Amino acid sequence: MNKTTQTVESAGGTFHIEDVYPLIDGGRFPVKRIVGEPVEIWADIYRDGHDITAAAVIWRHEREREWHRKAMTHHSDDRWRGSFVPEQVGHYVYAIEAWTDEFATWRRGVELKQQAGADVSLDAVEGAAMLTKAKGGGHAATAAISRQCEEYLQTGDTEALLTPELHDAMAENQLPHDLTRSQPFPFVADRPRARNGAWYEMIPRSQGTIPGQHGTFKDCIARLADVGAMGFDVIYFTPIHPIGKTNRKGRNNAVTAADGDPGSPYAIGAAEGGHDAVHPELGTLEDFREFVAACQSLDMEVALDFAVQCSPDHPWLKQHPQWFRRRPDGSMRYAENPPKKYEDIVNPDFSSEDAGALWNALHDVVLFWIDQGVKIFRVDNPHTKPFRFWEWLIREVQLRHPDVIFLAEAFTRPKLMKGLAKLGFTQSYTYFTWRTQKWEIEQYLNELVRYPERDFYRPNFFVNTPDILPYHLQGGEPWMFKSRVALAATLSSSYGIYNGFELLEHEPIPGREEYLDSEKYQIKVRDWNKPGNIKPYIGDLNRIRRANTALQQTSNLRFIAIEDGNVTAFVKESVDQTNTVVVAIALSRDAHEFWLHLGDVQVGTDGERRPVAAVENLITGERSPVEWGGIRLRIDPMHDPALLFRCLA
Repeated sequence: MNKTTQTVESAGGTFHIEDVYPLIDGGRFPVKRIVGEPVEIWADIYRDGHDITAAAVIWRHEREREWHRKAMTHHSDDRWRGSFVPEQVGHYVYAIEAWTDEFATWRRGVELKQQAGADVSLDAVEGAAMLTKAKGGGHAATAAISRQCEEYLQTGDTEALLTPELHDAMAENQLPHDLTRSQPFPFVADRPRARNGAWYEMIPRSQGTIPGQHGTFKDCIARLADVGAMGFDVIYFTPIHPIGKTNRKGRNNAVTAADGDPGSPYAIGAAEGGHDAVHPELGTLEDFREFVAACQSLDMEVALDFAVQCSPDHPWLKQHPQWFRRRPDGSMRYAENPPKKYEDIVNPDFSSEDAGALWNALHDVVLFWIDQGVKIFRVDNPHTKPFRFWEWLIREVQLRHPDVIFLAEAFTRPKLMKGLAKLGFTQSYTYFTWRTQKWEIEQYLNELVRYPERDFYRPNFFVNTPDILPYHLQGGEPWMFKSRVALAATLSSSYGIYNGFELLEHEPIPGREEYLDSEKYQIKVRDWNKPGNIKPYIGDLNRIRRANTALQQTSNLRFIAIEDGNVTAFVKESVDQTNTVVVAIALSRDAHEFWLHLGDVQVGTDGERRPVAAVENLITGERSPVEWGGIRLRIDPMHDPALLFRCLA
């Protein structure tokens, strides 16, 4: 846990507020949470002397002026705990207040003196005086204070000042003269889709039915029933903008395009427009809006690729030449990632003297697509652009549209990926695509669910992408495809596939993790019902994900020791502790028999936790008792490499 110390001197002494949780880098970056779910707050709070400390957590939405307040409770060893529930999406701040509970301190002193047989008559007068200084609060508390004060004045009985009811009323109503407040700490409450979703990536021009003919948005609409039947939540489009002709790439990334080659959709911009236009062969902007509406009618969302790069034909090169860097001979500097070259792409120069106007133009692009109904953006290679730009852009967009989600597509150094997540990206790509061995899968997930990563890094596990055909999929073995999608769909609450995965597409460029005849450079028409597809399998996984909230989060995950080195098993529990799922997945093609130890797994809410008594197979519905602390299982990967169970008490 990150730690910060806030120490404030006051007339009544010194309060120390430290080791605050949750925090990211001492409060530099916001903690990520989900709207409608409790936010747990912890802190060490102490002071000099023996007076009794009281504490509260306060919070407010960035659009609110008034603070909400809720009392914290003492846990142990000066450790305090509190919680609250953010009720609307957006950015918040929270802080911790501490003060001396003078009445509770007085009450404890009187009770100790009474136990020692000392005279407390003067102490009683002091206590009654405190009642007269109580501030106006809740009606019930105010009435209790008035009633007990009147009783003491009439009877002189000190016991009238020592009732539990009065203690609670004064805790609510007394004026804290030495109130200490920590610095405010940021957090963001996102909508549930920020944490949970099944993504389906498609290249729109390849969704048609006639070989060689460019697909349209209407063709994409026709595909929605098929994609929806597989249970996906998000349809993710690669760029849909006009494609440049200068230096257009040919099939398989050939430097020279042949007649009719459509070019890469990432070479954005042509005479027809730039980032705020659609490729004419896909249809019109109105057609795109119809696609968005069709997705919404099926309870799916649209995610768009936001690639900050341009074709040499992009209108910005003529309108704003100062936004681009040229070489000493006057030629345009095209994009490179040695040894890769992208002659059809040029990158804007974020260091130009007119960078502010560039920032605003990109900001306007995002707002334009939000106006078309898009609330999710997959950002291409954000690690190659200035961090301060992304922090500004995401913040500015979410000030207007707090429900917008940004996914960082950055396969780069771990700390750089985590840095992007800290500064505002809602979700992040991961190294899951290349984690295949049991030890590295478990090690990687343990890294993602530990502190502080779990508080800012939301992983999205893609099994493949248009750029990445992992070596382990190149054999085309159905069990491997099933194992990988089962791992992605159950380990992470957000995951995705690139279209064609369900058809077991696996032909690579020899020796490389890239697709041969990639549709990045050509139109590819498919038979989406091709024999041997695993669409029903994917549909079952997504159905189970929707029905089990334990699978809709990533942080509450714990691996279970399995003696078989080619089987990984884990247990996940929902945020509200009402749903617990245990999963076992084979990592090799052989049949596996093993003992699944469940002796230390408990189910139920706090205070009512009980050992697992039985498990229910989430595919077959069969229930099996848990005996001797576990259950013996068998996995036949050639049939199904994954076993998923709901735990029952």
